[in-house]
Amino acid sequence: MMQIDPAMAQVLEALTMQVPFDGWTSTALRRALLSLGQPPEDAPLLFPGGAGEMVEAFYAWGDAQMAQGAASLQIPRLSARVRAILALRFAQNRGHKEAVRRGLAVLSLPRNTRRAARCTAATVDTIWAAAGDTSSDFSWYSKRAILAGVYGASLLFWLADSSEDDAATLAFMDRRLAGVARLGKIRKSILGNIPR
Repeated sequence: MMQIDPAMAQVLEALTMQVPFDGWTSTALRRALLSLGQPPEDAPLLFPGGAGEMVEAFYAWGDAQMAQGAASLQIPRLSARVRAILALRFAQNRGHKEAVRRGLAVLSLPRNTRRAARCTAATVDTIWAAAGDTSSDFSWYSKRAILAGVYGASLLFWLADSSEDDAATLAFMDRRLAGVARLGKIRKSILGNIPR
């Protein structure tokens, strides 16, 4: 997982203010550096991997903020904590919706397939870790794969959501999570009825 130090977090925050106008580009980065009083010629040194690396850093910064915010959640049930952390992620990104939208466009390019997978894996792993999941067997993988599907679908819904406080997105996400829970119960029921 990409580590974001305070200096880089400051650059990313300034950069997200420029992305709605210039996209994830060197122009946006140079303008962000200028707004911080830093030399714009340093732009190529910060993200030699270009737009894809900028977006990956943006998502890593979001993961760190999400984990920090989740530390104060006092919710006993694991599934409820996961739901609360997902809601927190959307709330934290509310002011950066256009940066998220443009970031997804960058990650959808064929050359960024691995980077996109890495970003999604890092986010869902951060969610489960922040929720206190301690699984280490096969369920470690299945939980993350399932959550990646729920988060991905909810993220796309959120991008078009204009409801207050993401209410429509949260309702959509709750339906996806309920569907996952039902599948889990059906699976347990089937496995419980198999003769041993």
